Amino acid sequence: MKTVTFKGGVHPPHVKHATEHKKIERAQLPPKVYIPLQQHIGAPCKPVVGVGDEVKTGQKIGEAESFVSAPVHASVSGKVVSIETLPHPVGANVLTVVIESDGKDELSEDIKPGGDLESLTPEDIKKIIREAGIVGMGGAAFPTQVKLSPPPDKKIDTIIINGAECEPYLTADHRVMLEHSEDILFGLKAIMKAVGVEKGYVGIENNKPDAIKKMQELVKDENNIEVVALHTKYPQGGEKQLIYAITGREVPSGGLPMEVGVIVQNVGTTAMIAKAIKTGMPLIERVLTVTGSAIAEPKNLLVRIGTPFREVIQQCGGFKQTPGKVIMGGPMMGLAQASIDVPVVKGTSGILVLSKDEAKQYQERPCIKCARCVDACPVYLLPTRLSHFAQHGMWDEAEDYNALDCIECGSCSFVCPSKIPLVQRIRLAKSQILDRRKKK
Repeated sequence: MKTVTFKGGVHPPHVKHATEHKKIERAQLPPKVYIPLQQHIGAPCKPVVGVGDEVKTGQKIGEAESFVSAPVHASVSGKVVSIETLPHPVGANVLTVVIESDGKDELSEDIKPGGDLESLTPEDIKKIIREAGIVGMGGAAFPTQVKLSPPPDKKIDTIIINGAECEPYLTADHRVMLEHSEDILFGLKAIMKAVGVEKGYVGIENNKPDAIKKMQELVKDENNIEVVALHTKYPQGGEKQLIYAITGREVPSGGLPMEVGVIVQNVGTTAMIAKAIKTGMPLIERVLTVTGSAIAEPKNLLVRIGTPFREVIQQCGGFKQTPGKVIMGGPMMGLAQASIDVPVVKGTSGILVLSKDEAKQYQERPCIKCARCVDACPVYLLPTRLSHFAQHGMWDEAEDYNALDCIECGSCSFVCPSKIPLVQRIRLAKSQILDRRKKK
């Protein structure tokens, strides 16, 4: 099978065997959900419910008042018991609507199908996506309707659906491609119509031959849609790397995919677009992988937004070993958690729990100047230099060395023999640079 790829990157162990052949299971309804009013890049939502209100499943509880934002909805029916600032899995404290489930899962009357795709206009499709609160479900959580509304001077001619799922351990996207392939195709067609594009691709790493075969069979009669087999390498699923591998176009430094006429969407996001159009259901649940050496029974679960990590882990048999590290997402780009009482959000692609012994392997030692991180960086940065700048608060120097071009893939940290948390330090530098720009 011919494959395409990009320069640089690394080959971490896949560690997907525990869940790659396990079908998606629907998680049990939690007794209480904690729904943050900011689960996306952009402005937070304004609550449109109050304490004591009765709500139904799918009812809007947070309104987006800014263009770069996305509304949030109740994931269960029940009673709003509090609206307070609570911990968020990305590390901040966020205004959160707490709903006590009544166990009925009664649907809101606002849940109505969007209509036939053929009869919908591009603006109709984007409105459905916005009202459904759909954001990038690969982890970035960028509001989807914003991504599908490029400036008039940016001509988009290609849509790429990202089915690489190159992050170790995670298999949620793999299972979505196998079990909801028709929704992915429907969603891709909806995106293409919304943006006015004639060419679409689905990129899948070649360590998922069953998903490649399934999607190829599905699009065999589609003249303008192609399934592309990607060489298995990390971070093959990064937007810039994916675009280069499939189209040969290189996104410029500091630029976005739209600069080269491309929009990239995750397979889970694409399937969710189909669901919103077909049923009217907003984004109130998502598929995620629960796995790791400390999890008793790893699974791929369809989980309601707002379910505490603790509840999800319990539905996977709890811990079989003493946990040493809990990560939202995968080991390369995921975020370590201080508590398992934080909620599942729209960008939660997985819950990874490493045993205490396994976590000890990541203790930091001094840099040995081997330059492996430089060789591995897919965007040609100098991670050790950027890490040094971050440690010493040298934000101007970090900006001069293009810290903002870092895609935070974690390749540098993975290959570092001294286990230096390079990507975490570069993230710090990026946040400081952006904060300084805002103040100016």
